[in-house]
Amino acid sequence: MKRRAILIYFLLASLGVSANSILIPMDEKQSNHLKAYGIAYWILKSDMEVDWLLNYRGGSFMCNYHPAIQNELVVRGVSFEIISSAQTNQIISEIASPALNYDIMKLEKYPRIAVYSPKSKQPWDDAVTLVLTYAEIPYDIIFDEEVMNGALVKYDWLHLHHEDFTGQYGKFYGQYSNMPWYIEQQQESEAIAQKFGFHKVSQLKLAVVKKTKEFITGGGFLFAMCSATDTYDIALAAEGVDICERMYDGDPADPQAQEKLHYDNTLAFSDFRLVRDPYQYEFSDIDNQPSERGLRQDNDYFSLFEFSAKWDPIPTMLTQNHTRVISGFFGQTTGFKKNLIKPDVLVMGENKEIKEAKYIHGVLGKGFFTYYGGHDPEDYQHQVGEEPTDLNQHPNSPGYRLILNNVLFPAAKKKKQKT
Repeated sequence: MKRRAILIYFLLASLGVSANSILIPMDEKQSNHLKAYGIAYWILKSDMEVDWLLNYRGGSFMCNYHPAIQNELVVRGVSFEIISSAQTNQIISEIASPALNYDIMKLEKYPRIAVYSPKSKQPWDDAVTLVLTYAEIPYDIIFDEEVMNGALVKYDWLHLHHEDFTGQYGKFYGQYSNMPWYIEQQQESEAIAQKFGFHKVSQLKLAVVKKTKEFITGGGFLFAMCSATDTYDIALAAEGVDICERMYDGDPADPQAQEKLHYDNTLAFSDFRLVRDPYQYEFSDIDNQPSERGLRQDNDYFSLFEFSAKWDPIPTMLTQNHTRVISGFFGQTTGFKKNLIKPDVLVMGENKEIKEAKYIHGVLGKGFFTYYGGHDPEDYQHQVGEEPTDLNQHPNSPGYRLILNNVLFPAAKKKKQKT
């Protein structure tokens, strides 16, 4: 593909042909879907616009022809087509047809990206930082201190790294409390809590959660995976309630904690029940347990909903892919029980047979949030201490594409959702 692109480049130059547009297909013809998103981001950062062709050939990208863009595509190994003015107009006309479920979303400004992640080394990787790095999309790492000091105003998009916002250190105490990384994590969190005048880490984490909630309300976009999803909502529901046992905060939990939860405070979930056992590696019944799911790696899948591109552009953007059926994957929080999801939250991906939502989206004030269950889309059961996934082996990952859809979403010229 690289040789073919280079040949076309020199052929056009020799003939003096002025190409009108570059089409970056995102169907099965694309050699590297993940790096294609990085190209779109690079174009935006170069003060040029990109058209996102929703549902057209897997959610392709199109932009005005420029030699620098063509060169970058070749260098990064991303498939592309140079098309004439007539071909461009034909695509635009086809997309505009009311009989077809296509639309064009104009991407205008690159989003400023932050990843919430601790400074201490963690014994696991993070899918979002892996794919941002692989796609060559720049981001800043921030943590509790930066959030508490008001840094969120600098960003459009915030990812919550694998995190426990309840102050229970991931509920790893039973198995990992003597591990150096666990001790370092606890010491780091306690030091930051004391710095900002909190007596407990749970109080610090709640303050961080409330500031990120303000970030969403003001127009920001929050993306969370794995345990950062349910623990975020649990922390909001448990405001003013001690749900941490002695080994986590020095005193026993409130025995009436369950009855005192405030579900009105949460973003996505309601009526859930806490897992009170401090030695059990689980926070609540939001997450589907393996015994409840009854699935194996060879039959674990979830399906994306197909939305109307012209009427529901936001969920359409977030579900762009070259396949509608995606392999499932575990995490500390693997998937969400549908009966515990608030009615105003949109389910975008689910396993209908086991009544599990995998991929959900909601609106809060002027902003948006997306929760994605599981830890690593290309590692079915990622274990603590395992090596990071090598995305060079998965350049067309549909599971990772969902993450990158969210990364580009803030760049869109917003259209009002019609349903």
